[in-house]
Amino acid sequence: MLSLVILTIAGLLAGGLNAVAGGGTFLSFPALVWLGVPPIMANATATLTAMPGYIGSAWAYRHDVVAEGTLRLRAIILVAIVGGLAGAALLLVTPGEAFVGIVPWLLLSATCLFAAGPQVLAAVRAGGRRAAGPLLSAAAIFGVSTYGGYFNGGLGIMLLAVLGLIGFTNLHGMNGLKNLLSAILSIVSVATYATAGLIAWDSALVLAVATTVGGYVGASQARRIQRTDLLRTGIVAIGVIMTVIFFAV
Repeated sequence: MLSLVILTIAGLLAGGLNAVAGGGTFLSFPALVWLGVPPIMANATATLTAMPGYIGSAWAYRHDVVAEGTLRLRAIILVAIVGGLAGAALLLVTPGEAFVGIVPWLLLSATCLFAAGPQVLAAVRAGGRRAAGPLLSAAAIFGVSTYGGYFNGGLGIMLLAVLGLIGFTNLHGMNGLKNLLSAILSIVSVATYATAGLIAWDSALVLAVATTVGGYVGASQARRIQRTDLLRTGIVAIGVIMTVIFFAV
């Protein structure tokens, strides 16, 4: 019963945070670990529970997805799939003890990326930069997709930064493609994790339902929130606390 309550609360809050500002991973992943799910399995399960939200967001932005820069949309998606598979495969061969040591650093990087989000968006809006060539663009997409296949935290901000690097300037189009790539990466990763038996299905079911409900409620209330800067500060604080705890244990 305690596990059910913790997963439900974590899922509701994570879904609400993802709908309003992002950062739900800072709650769903630690909740699974604290309930005894091994870190690698917890990472895979948290990715699964975030997948419906990514797919829904990608569908909502489907008319805004347009290629910019030197790579065609089909090439970007193909490179992302390969990178996602590489990241998921890398997770599969990572020893459990090694991943436990890596987790605090992953949480730290995700927290820093989330905190730097406004600055990243400001730099993207400034534009005026020359688009990267096709090889550099493909390498950047592959790199961020590999990270996304390995660990989900901070992926949205990283994708926006990379899209700005490779020549995207339309923020709506960037958000649309970010959501599409996030959905693709989650599908590829989850399929790989599930094949390897890394999904804690009992926990995933509860967390997925709660996250979906939390996302719906969060989306419906998002426009009423006036001080998103305070909300972002709170999410960063959660990330810092989780990072410190994982470094300490």
